[in-house]
Amino acid sequence: MKISGQSIVGFRQGTGGAEAFAATNPRTGERLKPRFLLSSPNDLETAATLAAEAFAIYSRVSGREKGKFLRTIAAKIESATDALVERAELETALPKGRLQGETARTCGQLRMFAGVVEEGSWVTARIDRADPNRKPAPKPDLRSMLFPLGPVVVFGASNFPLAFSVAGGDTASALAAGNPVIVKAHPAHPGTSEMVGLLVQESVRECGLPEGVFSLLLDSGNQVGIALVKHPLIKAVGFTGSRKAGRALMDVAAARLEPIPVFAEMSSTNPVFILPGALRENCDAISTGLHASFTLGAGQFCTKPGIVFLPEGTGAEIFVSTLKKLVTESKPFHLLTLGIRSAYQSGTDGRKAKKSVKLSAEASAAGDEFGVKPILFETDVQSFLQNPELASELFGPETLLIRHSTLAELLEVARNLEGHLTATIHGTEDDLRECGDLVAILETKVGRIIFNGFPTGVEVSHAMVHGGPYPAAWDGRSTSVGSQAIFRFCRPVCYQGFPDAALPDELRNSNPLRIWRMVDGEMTKEASTRS
Repeated sequence: MKISGQSIVGFRQGTGGAEAFAATNPRTGERLKPRFLLSSPNDLETAATLAAEAFAIYSRVSGREKGKFLRTIAAKIESATDALVERAELETALPKGRLQGETARTCGQLRMFAGVVEEGSWVTARIDRADPNRKPAPKPDLRSMLFPLGPVVVFGASNFPLAFSVAGGDTASALAAGNPVIVKAHPAHPGTSEMVGLLVQESVRECGLPEGVFSLLLDSGNQVGIALVKHPLIKAVGFTGSRKAGRALMDVAAARLEPIPVFAEMSSTNPVFILPGALRENCDAISTGLHASFTLGAGQFCTKPGIVFLPEGTGAEIFVSTLKKLVTESKPFHLLTLGIRSAYQSGTDGRKAKKSVKLSAEASAAGDEFGVKPILFETDVQSFLQNPELASELFGPETLLIRHSTLAELLEVARNLEGHLTATIHGTEDDLRECGDLVAILETKVGRIIFNGFPTGVEVSHAMVHGGPYPAAWDGRSTSVGSQAIFRFCRPVCYQGFPDAALPDELRNSNPLRIWRMVDGEMTKEASTRS
């Protein structure tokens, strides 16, 4: 598959501007070919206009047609797996096995949403039939369902060049809901992004959908992204990245004449709470699992366990000793970009300089000039509470152990946590009974609570929640993984007193789609009749 280095604007090639940029191999610092032209203002305007025009048609496309479209994208990505993995490995330094797994996850997400829209009950259709004889006033016929928002901008993520990028979860869920999508490619992997974008473009054509259903715009920084969020035809944004960038987009969106939602997944250190019973019974297994979790993907997962609360005692010393040995024997890693590497070095150097923080262990292998070492830090609970910056996300293979002496201290620190994607508890049933208040606190702090497991490895399923209170996400009521992600990109519309023939199929009396609906307060697939 040939990479042109130009944006994809509907069925057209972008005109581009005078400026260009290149991807960099994080392992070597080598500039990769080809050069990529920054999207021009004309590219952006055309993409937004085409998307708005396409919305009038695509928003009313049947679930069966949308399902076919999503399945077509998945099949094309599968057929190009080898080429995609080869390019993505050059641009991200992620190993081939990880990228092959990510390709499968991307296709699985697309097919999951295809199944959701083909079945159709996701629109949550509700019918309250009229009662003309009700006193003192007649009851009108009311029918509601979810309807797509309009053109959506999706920002590709640095750490998932496939599953959270051009055809990733945000794009899949937005398309499934009936919204055209404009992707702002991540500058760290533009070649991979263009390759996937071309496959989506082919799928739009093959499925006979309007030209503006999909576009892909290129940029080396934030200029194009900010301009997209400001554009009056854009109705929502999907973003995965840093708190700083996500907050900037949220502020831009809020300042518009017509504010729009930014569904941003941003910052999380995913606290782990190791309780006394678990430490006594599973010390070695927990230390081994923790090491594997915070170094998985070079510690560049948004669910990396970055802070670990550990009770004082004999078991703690054995746990720390094992963990220190594992860290010391770790191999160096290459991070996604040289900028991320620089931020990791700066962040770990800052922690090394803090008097309240102890460098507990660091990998002994030197690696090359572009590699980084896994690191283990320690502190005590009072120092942690007095230094809020220690709770900040540090992207890379590092974690911080926080020692505490009492349950009261543990509950205090839990109450002071900000929003996170996950929290993990390692414990026995007795531990859970004694620490019931901890679970109650964590329910207000995170989107997913894990018991005797680790947060890395996010299952793509109907029940998954990948979100949490701010700053983990813009809106803790939403998720960016799993079939519930579709609800971000739609809104309820109610029809009052409409004749049956004028209603969407989902709300007609005969229920031609055979979906689950709430009729007069009861869930049913049966047809309804007007009272």
